[in-house]
Amino acid sequence: MSGGFPEDAASGESLETSRLARLHQLEVTPRRAELRRLAAANRVIIDRLVSTAASVDQLAAAADRLEQIARELTDLPSGKSYEGFAEAANAGAALSENRTEAATLLDVGLDDDDPERYAFFDHSPFIGLSNPLSPPIEMRYLTDSVEAHVTFGAAYEGPPGCVHGGYVAAAFDELLGCAQSLSGTQGMTARLIINYRSPTPLATPLRMEGELVSRDGRKITASGRLFDGDRLCAEAEGLFISFDGDRFRQLLEDRIERMG
Repeated sequence: MSGGFPEDAASGESLETSRLARLHQLEVTPRRAELRRLAAANRVIIDRLVSTAASVDQLAAAADRLEQIARELTDLPSGKSYEGFAEAANAGAALSENRTEAATLLDVGLDDDDPERYAFFDHSPFIGLSNPLSPPIEMRYLTDSVEAHVTFGAAYEGPPGCVHGGYVAAAFDELLGCAQSLSGTQGMTARLIINYRSPTPLATPLRMEGELVSRDGRKITASGRLFDGDRLCAEAEGLFISFDGDRFRQLLEDRIERMG
């Protein structure tokens, strides 16, 4: 996500035609830059906390400083920091090249071509550079598929030196959620099947591939694979169910009521 992906010389495809193009075109405003910097620093803290050999005194001193920062952040103004929604599976028609009725779900007072309409992706727990829980996954849409790259740190460990299977599943949920949006609508996960083929290593650049398989009424199916180099680590199939704008709008309103 940082800096986006360059034009693919082999295919001639440019980000200008990608459904995530507008996200990559987001202006890195001073505020967004600082949010991303805070998130990146937090990722380092999380990674070190799960693998540190620091002494009790060193841990205590670090905890004192972090508690002070936590108090300062608690005293700052709070509320929603973006419009829209953070999960790619729910973007659907809002990411399509042509505006559809469902795209009015992103009625946030911005022009259709304004990248700020897509700023919610910056807060995704898997692809958001402004979310410290995000690995983050770098993702782009190709003509009829999705490609992603990710490196999982120590905080995501399950078996020794390997990514926890639950995080692998969650990464697939995000990937297939993006793939199903190629159908032109928004959907929510109804079923996710993961086949773990070989251990998924930590601290290793990984590649993911996903594609839309079919759409039958409200049922949308997508599939994907996760690789370490040429080695298949896992594969997945997801079933998503599309839903109408009124239902989705209610979810947005409920979130605003709960979280501001």
